[in-house]
Amino acid sequence: MIDALIDKIIERKNPTVVGLDPRLDYIPAHIKKACFEEFGRTPKGAAESFLQFSKIIIDSVYDIVPAVKPQVAMFEQFGYEGLRAYIEVIEYAKFKNLIVIGDIKRSDIASTAEAYSNGHIGRVDVEGELFQVYQEDFITLNPYLGIDSIEPYKKDCKVYDKGLFILVKTSNPNSGQLQNLITDGEMLYERVGKLVSQWGEDLIGKYGYSLLGAVVGATHPEEGKRLRQLMPHTFFLVPGYGAQGATADDLKGVFDERGLGAIINSSRGIIAAYKNEKYKKDYEEKEFGQAARKAALDMKADLQGVIN
Repeated sequence: MIDALIDKIIERKNPTVVGLDPRLDYIPAHIKKACFEEFGRTPKGAAESFLQFSKIIIDSVYDIVPAVKPQVAMFEQFGYEGLRAYIEVIEYAKFKNLIVIGDIKRSDIASTAEAYSNGHIGRVDVEGELFQVYQEDFITLNPYLGIDSIEPYKKDCKVYDKGLFILVKTSNPNSGQLQNLITDGEMLYERVGKLVSQWGEDLIGKYGYSLLGAVVGATHPEEGKRLRQLMPHTFFLVPGYGAQGATADDLKGVFDERGLGAIINSSRGIIAAYKNEKYKKDYEEKEFGQAARKAALDMKADLQGVIN
């Protein structure tokens, strides 16, 4: 799957992943009105508005970006209707031939990790019948419990050609409270990065990158550069560009000499572009899909300047 992701990045000449992190205040009034009239101001109505909004975003960008990254928390807050919408968003993205990175950030002991993995990237066994439930191509994980919490996912990656992005250096402002602690003469994020690299050594594809990738925040450019040196065979999922404050210049260190090695996330900078003053003058609220497309194209041009 890592080779398929890189193939698509090369084909599109665009290392952008669109984060599908909808919030009710991002949903245009006409979509909310239609969904609330049909289902009421209920979790079902809200979940349906997220689904309809996400499908239009996908329609607007599917031919220019390689992947989307739906954030499960935004959907599952609405219960089973939210999870239904999450699953349908994934199905629609795959219908549009996009790679799907499920942003689930799970972490638990081995037996529980196995259940999570069965549902999200493996298969669930119902008395001998196997079913694929969520259908993500990649998922994000938290490594705090160590290798025994990662191994079940790794097994399914091998069997089903799926991938992982494991938290190493996150983009939030206070990530350093834990991730920059010194342990045995090195920072904790460096130690975790080395472990993730080791865990993925037997899963390396044709481009020299492993199915086990790392989440590395763009808001910490020096740490990103250091991790690229420590993890030459680990592909990075990089949040923090745009709305969180990171610029294209901050990303120079996460790419390799071929311009590969990372996929850069933008969420509200694209999906809520119609609210941004930069695009407001050209796009009305009902044209939020066109605004998202323009923002994605602008991001592509910005990243091309760094890669080239």
